[in-house]
Amino acid sequence: MYSVSVIDDIPEVRPGDDLVELIGSRAELADGDIVVVTSKIVSKSEGRFVAADDREQAISDETVRVVATRTTADGRTTRIVENRLGIVSAAAGVDASNTPDGTVLLLPVDPDGSARSICVGLRELSGVSVGVIISDTLGRAWRQGQLDVAIGAAGVHVFDDLRGTLDNSGKPMVVTQPCVADEIASAGDLVKGKTGGTPVAIVRGLGRFVGDLDLPGAATIVRPVDQDLFRTGSEEAYGDGYRDGFSEGQQEAVGL
Repeated sequence: MYSVSVIDDIPEVRPGDDLVELIGSRAELADGDIVVVTSKIVSKSEGRFVAADDREQAISDETVRVVATRTTADGRTTRIVENRLGIVSAAAGVDASNTPDGTVLLLPVDPDGSARSICVGLRELSGVSVGVIISDTLGRAWRQGQLDVAIGAAGVHVFDDLRGTLDNSGKPMVVTQPCVADEIASAGDLVKGKTGGTPVAIVRGLGRFVGDLDLPGAATIVRPVDQDLFRTGSEEAYGDGYRDGFSEGQQEAVGL
């Protein structure tokens, strides 16, 4: 059994604010708690604001690879891109919601590093062993809607690796490796929400996933390129395949 609760009275976060103090002074943390922190307040504390007039340029600056681009009938363009963190998302994670007028917000520079700093501070302040997950909202290939996932983690096992164990019928599990960091991030979002002004959740009862500070972070959740079967948008992949097939057919026609 586990429970999820929020911290209700965290004020608006500004550049330079100490998140350890803001969280630790308002939460009665217990050994094994996992603190889920919305990436937005991490970015705000780190001063990751840019002028709203530069939003499209900010998206381009954060992009390392374009996956897909769509323009609707009303002229709105959506870019699905891989950002510098390796995360594939709309608009490279550049966010215009819940930010001061005239600004947009970039993701943290190093979410795992930010999670580690918060985790170290909370452990020192509270005297108990806790984990920290920094969450952000992403869409998902093949499925409607969005959910929160872990983009930063410290002191938490991000996977529950069940490979090699036996199922109830005695068969060995070969690929089963639940991403518990994403599951915990989503559980936190169920109580944090998007508009309630409650950017931090405390997940209690999952202490078995809390561990050393040198555990691998959320960067290890990003699928390696050589394992990525969905690297290109559907129309882009179709177009590439069509062009490749056409080129191959031309070569065969001239005997190459």
